[in-house]
Amino acid sequence: MTRFTRWTALTVAAALLTAGCSGGSSEDGSGKDGKSGGTALDWGRCKATGDGPAPGGDWQCATLRVPLDWSKPDGSTIGLALIRAKATGDDRLGSLLFNFGGPGGSGVSTMPSYAATASELRERYDLVSWDPRGVAASEGVRCRDDKSIQAAESSVDGTPDTPAEEQAFLDDAADFGKGCQEAAGKLMAHVSTTDTARDMDRIRQALGDDRLNYFGISYGTELGGVYAHLFPKKVGRMTLDAVVDPSADTMGHAKNQTRGFQTALDNYLKSTGRDPEQGSREIAELLERIDAEPLPTSSSGRELTQTLALTGIVLPLYSKDGWPALTSALKAAEEGDGSELLALADGYNDRDTSGRYGTTTHSQRVISCLDDKQRPTPEETKKLLPEFEEISPVFGSFLGWDTAGWCHDWPVPGQHDTPEVSAPGAAPVLVVGNTGDPATPYEGARRMADELGEDVGVVLTWKGEGHGAYGSGSDCVDSTVNAYLLDGTVPEDGKVCS
Repeated sequence: MTRFTRWTALTVAAALLTAGCSGGSSEDGSGKDGKSGGTALDWGRCKATGDGPAPGGDWQCATLRVPLDWSKPDGSTIGLALIRAKATGDDRLGSLLFNFGGPGGSGVSTMPSYAATASELRERYDLVSWDPRGVAASEGVRCRDDKSIQAAESSVDGTPDTPAEEQAFLDDAADFGKGCQEAAGKLMAHVSTTDTARDMDRIRQALGDDRLNYFGISYGTELGGVYAHLFPKKVGRMTLDAVVDPSADTMGHAKNQTRGFQTALDNYLKSTGRDPEQGSREIAELLERIDAEPLPTSSSGRELTQTLALTGIVLPLYSKDGWPALTSALKAAEEGDGSELLALADGYNDRDTSGRYGTTTHSQRVISCLDDKQRPTPEETKKLLPEFEEISPVFGSFLGWDTAGWCHDWPVPGQHDTPEVSAPGAAPVLVVGNTGDPATPYEGARRMADELGEDVGVVLTWKGEGHGAYGSGSDCVDSTVNAYLLDGTVPEDGKVCS
């Protein structure tokens, strides 16, 4: 099962560098007894992990010890993997901490590949990111082995049509949760967004900054909002791009995404000269045919199921650059070959050509199910399916069923209905919304700004396409964000870049 919330850089970029930390000892940000104590960081050369090379010599890695349970600050600790590249100029402002989304995305792996986008910011900031708790090199959780993941992809229908398919769907969800519990142990109850926001303040201290300068993308915007709520007086220059709606509950988020992806699909179809309504209907009919009879592919022993086909359609909607690939993949599928859509789905699901899967989705689920205490039942979901399908004949059914399956029979209770992001007294926070964003629809930016509070949230709008605005081709957006982060120039609330 895949939830469509990750930022495109975590799923589309084919050449992400995979970096590891140089392996901090217990003294890296902790006392010698392993308890949380000092916050000094022992930066060293980054090591390669997996099949990827280590990043270049500009990059340094370290491990910071933080409390496992923030209610017991002197108790057991866990290690957080960090990466940085020092500022290139003489007029250094401090550190700029990045979170690229997810939840579950590795900042250690992503930061080096994002450095070119942030090159102007690096002139005055050290670029810093980290693997949040429960992610990758920071006690990363793996809930299922590769063989079991592939088996579930081929056998579990994300839009069940019969009682047997529904039971298999729910059984698979419960089994995934049990696997997470076995893998995570005590960590399972301590990977919430609130826990990670507290980690961010410890990172700020370890970096030696009086205030946190931060760039959050997609889920990183929710994380930034929670940090601002917890530590309003410690907010420095904070930019939130591709904004998660903090006022939306589980059903609200699902409906937002259904609208967002349908809007992106409509815009794609218009770009090909097709009527969006007719084009969507044809794609929905294709998915129904694939549901009845999966398509053959060139990947040995694998077929394209309806769920994999839908995932393959979603991936290129994250960026306008992916639209030609979608055109080609849909044409091939209509002709009976599912290979191209399967390849796109594998890109989203972080599956390499040898059949190995990344763990982003595992961490994503562990974190989001701890955050969210709502657990819609299958009965509640089925009552709302017509509403989802009215919003989108392509994505509605899948995203509706996702609300019932994502945290079904989860081993630990969730913490809240919606995150608290009010931050009275905080410095201005720049909130960037893109009107064509499929995964975090534009309306979330205004709602985030409203909830941050008067004189805190400042909205910058881009009339563009894709997930996220900064570095996506708008000189207006990039120059406005750079002026804010580098010079402290706060734009007028409501500024529009077209």
